[in-house]
Amino acid sequence: MRLFKTVHDYDYSWHMVSAAQWQKYPNEHCPHVKHVDVLDSSVDPETGVLRIERLISVTQKAPGFILRAIGASTTQYVREVAIIDPKEKTLTMNSKNLTLSNILSCEETITYAQHPTCSDKTTFTQQATISAGTTVSRMAGMIEDWSVQRFQQNAVIGREGFAKVLEKFVVLAEAKENSASN
Repeated sequence: MRLFKTVHDYDYSWHMVSAAQWQKYPNEHCPHVKHVDVLDSSVDPETGVLRIERLISVTQKAPGFILRAIGASTTQYVREVAIIDPKEKTLTMNSKNLTLSNILSCEETITYAQHPTCSDKTTFTQQATISAGTTVSRMAGMIEDWSVQRFQQNAVIGREGFAKVLEKFVVLAEAKENSASN
């Protein structure tokens, strides 16, 4: 089992960042994300907490020999459950790969939370646990190491892509606010 964690502060409020998160895909920095489908959504009437379950279709660029050896397709599926708590100002997204999880399991938790000392900032925390299954036990360490390296690369690309989406979102939100006040 391998672990990954990164923390980053965005110079925007939690409201802006959490709203922009839903505009993240598609974007040119993450072409591997092909589709995002909402499977279910609900709001707890007592707490106001929103729960959204999504299916994310991605294309992975795993080495061809690995795909052939395990009889896999380049299209993979990920289940994501997002919990938005507007009172606590947190957006937590838990995801797990559905495809080939018996060979390689990746469980990821992303949290966007209002910065503890500056309400104009949002703290992004990304954590992942990557585990190779028993069917590849002889190569588990090598597969996990390669997967963590790939995850780290994708995390940087994803964060850069989201930063661009966030910048565009802020410009549009400010333009809308300005036109409404005129």
